[in-house]
Amino acid sequence: MTCLTNIVFLDFEASSLGKQSYPIEVAWAFASGEEESHLIRPAESWTDWDAKAGRIHGISREQLKSEGRSLEDVAQRMVSVLTGRSLYATAPSWDGKWLSKLLRAAGLPRHALRLEDTEMAHKRVMRDVLRTAQVPADLHRTLMQDILAQAQRSDDELGATAHRALADAQRERRLWFDIRRRAEEVAGQF
Repeated sequence: MTCLTNIVFLDFEASSLGKQSYPIEVAWAFASGEEESHLIRPAESWTDWDAKAGRIHGISREQLKSEGRSLEDVAQRMVSVLTGRSLYATAPSWDGKWLSKLLRAAGLPRHALRLEDTEMAHKRVMRDVLRTAQVPADLHRTLMQDILAQAQRSDDELGATAHRALADAQRERRLWFDIRRRAEEVAGQF
């Protein structure tokens, strides 16, 4: 079965969604329960800022300058804690862009850490549960679609995402556990 210390849900908040955007907050939540969150003090050359984005996440540039950790410290912490783990993000193209920008700015290889789409974590856990329970393979696709639809409806009832990195990573962890639980319930019927 899946090792909970290997699965990590990661989320970034950023200065904007523009081409020059940069990461301002990162958080991760291990399936096993450990979690971290860091505000990131921008590099001097990182000047992009969207006031609308600031209202959404509620983080100010002043707060980043006074409370944020250096981007080098955050990047080093990420590499030391997350290397060798399965990292998942709901928007891997955006989060991957910000991860790459952070790592490069810290002088680290931009592919030192790699993100996958959270949907892959959902599919993997459902397949693991269904295979372990020896559910006939020809039923997997339909059962997985039903499980995902039910879990998504339940998640939608929670309302909009918080637009803070840790709260969003925690929500993804809860959704993954809900999907796993639902798969186990379905598998128990066979």
